[in-house]
Amino acid sequence: MVFQLNLVAIAAIASQAAWKKTKPVITKDVVFLPILGFLGIIVLWWVVALANHELMPTPPEALVANLDYILNPFYQRGPGNLGIGWLLIASLRRVLLGFLLGAVVAIPVGFLIGMSKPAMLALNPIIQIFKPVSPLAWLPIALAIFNLADPSAIFVIFITSLWPTIINTALGVSSVPKDYLDVARVLEMPQWRRIIKIILPASLPYIFTGLRISLGIAWLVIVAVEMLTGGIGIGFFVWDEWSRLNLS
Repeated sequence: MVFQLNLVAIAAIASQAAWKKTKPVITKDVVFLPILGFLGIIVLWWVVALANHELMPTPPEALVANLDYILNPFYQRGPGNLGIGWLLIASLRRVLLGFLLGAVVAIPVGFLIGMSKPAMLALNPIIQIFKPVSPLAWLPIALAIFNLADPSAIFVIFITSLWPTIINTALGVSSVPKDYLDVARVLEMPQWRRIIKIILPASLPYIFTGLRISLGIAWLVIVAVEMLTGGIGIGFFVWDEWSRLNLS
């Protein structure tokens, strides 16, 4: 009993010593280095702005010009004069709607491709043809279908969110170890139960990777789409400020 207590005490002391050794490293990597990177970007921005002041404002000038947006992001001063918070919410709403619709379609299609070789042979050429198409190339088609900016933007996000999720889901489903499926077959497990109990848990890392990539692409695309469609959103805000030559 005393020997076991001594072992526990030694383990606790060793873990505390290891934590003390790793804590400064964690603080340095997680806090200090990112701050250093941001400061480096700000210094570079300042140097470029001082070298060519007509090209861009200095960081203090940009801070002063955007102080109202920072301190009061949800102001409403008219139909088209909204704070940056409302613009971000409008853009995020479009992104989330298009992304969720894309996920609802892409995940089942990915399962179908990963589990069925005929489905893979039938759908893979279609995916390979449409996947490289520029997201903005879908915008005229969306405008012709919906005749409105908001659903057109959501449709473009929906289309561009499909491909990474479909491909990664299909890869995850097809990568499930064959031994797992053989055991399920021996146990005479129904197909729906195999999907829920074996295939889905094994392919979740791939699915979430595809969803993460799709969400990143969706946020990049919405800014460009809003620049072209107008309305309320962060993309149109950037385009409107550039049109007025307000680079701050």
